[in-house]
Amino acid sequence: MPQKTDKTYHLWTMGCQMNEADSRHLASQLETIGYQPQPVPEGADVVVMNTCVVRQQAEDKIYGRLGSLKTVKERFPQTILGVMGCLVGVKEAPTLQKRFPYVDVFMPPSDTSPLFDYLENRDLLHDVPACEQEDRSVRDMIQDSINLLPAEQRGRAVTAFVPVVLGCSHACTFCIIPYRRGVERSRPSDDIIREVRSLVSQGIREVMLLGQIVDRYGLDLDTPSTLSHLLREVARVDGLERLRFLTSHPNWMTDALLDTIGEEDKVCPHIELPVQAGNNDVLERMRRGYTVEDYLAIVERIRDRLPTAALHTDIIVGFPGESETQFMDTHRLMETVGFDKVHLSKYSTRPKTVAARKMTDNVTDAEKSRRRDLLDALQKQTLTTKNRTLIGETVSVLVEGKQNDRWRGRTPQNKLVFFQGPEGLLGDTVEVTVGWAGPYSLVGRPLAGCVQVS
Repeated sequence: MPQKTDKTYHLWTMGCQMNEADSRHLASQLETIGYQPQPVPEGADVVVMNTCVVRQQAEDKIYGRLGSLKTVKERFPQTILGVMGCLVGVKEAPTLQKRFPYVDVFMPPSDTSPLFDYLENRDLLHDVPACEQEDRSVRDMIQDSINLLPAEQRGRAVTAFVPVVLGCSHACTFCIIPYRRGVERSRPSDDIIREVRSLVSQGIREVMLLGQIVDRYGLDLDTPSTLSHLLREVARVDGLERLRFLTSHPNWMTDALLDTIGEEDKVCPHIELPVQAGNNDVLERMRRGYTVEDYLAIVERIRDRLPTAALHTDIIVGFPGESETQFMDTHRLMETVGFDKVHLSKYSTRPKTVAARKMTDNVTDAEKSRRRDLLDALQKQTLTTKNRTLIGETVSVLVEGKQNDRWRGRTPQNKLVFFQGPEGLLGDTVEVTVGWAGPYSLVGRPLAGCVQVS
């Protein structure tokens, strides 16, 4: 490995799990060539913002942050300032360069190469020691290091995100992701398995495979594959305890995939299946490609084959043209299904999407907030009722960390659990008897004999 230097980097990440995975890759690559993390941007040799623009609020936050980083650049002109992620997208770099000339490098999502091109062009990679194997270049080292954990996660991280499908080709009318992350591309399974094995060797116990429509994994490869096959391959990795995947799409939730979840002990019974709306007219305007009846039939299949599985979903309120009656259809759908978690968001107009170009955002922000609050209240009621059925039950908790004086972890169904116990439980699986249940977390006590409680 390279010798330590006094070079530093600061990395700021916002957005989804895919961005977190991209930031982990970048941090590992920078550390491979001798950079060390520092908590503030002031004075760092390299500062990178990894951005999300899925909603206008997130984009506004980025612009505010860019303003503050301009001040950093003025105070520390030697700092290399980079922006990556969905703000840059696959085509926006030239426009952004004109708007923010003080930014040195713009990187598309999941592509860190422009930063290392910049460093190489300025002869800033010349002092990187060669790898022990003489036939490997610095660029080879940088590429291979995406399989490593950055220093701040070593010995602390128990779970990791591993992208398996980059981009998206579905193009829902509300979604900016295809315009920013590009067309769908599946990673070769050998690369994925290599990364998972490396992460497990560094202490990772749970891996989540990521894709905008993760169920479509492998369909674009030269030798087509499936997510079901990939899950079975990853589940064979020695030392891996749990395996999850997201996000699914109702049109690609196959029986083969459900069979894999049921048959592979490591694959958690936890499915993220966005519905987005509970009215067929709204779904059609969203170009989701299914009806409410189709969705409910899939839910029935899931619960018939996997009765213990947790079902999470995404819902958007206030989509253009959504009437009160149509919104109440979504409310009824939530009541009918009884989801284990609902990710709620207010519709936000995104440039270049079909909805932005052809539909009028005619639901007021106040009305969107009211609708979101109504669904949030329903979710809280539903989750409180569901979670209270677990009181007195024993659940398996993979310990992810500590919060104040209690350990924190999750069940295979992704329910958050807190409990008190002795030191040294990070990364262990502990059987916990639930004594209290709220809508968003459980509190319990380790099963007698499972650990020695202090």
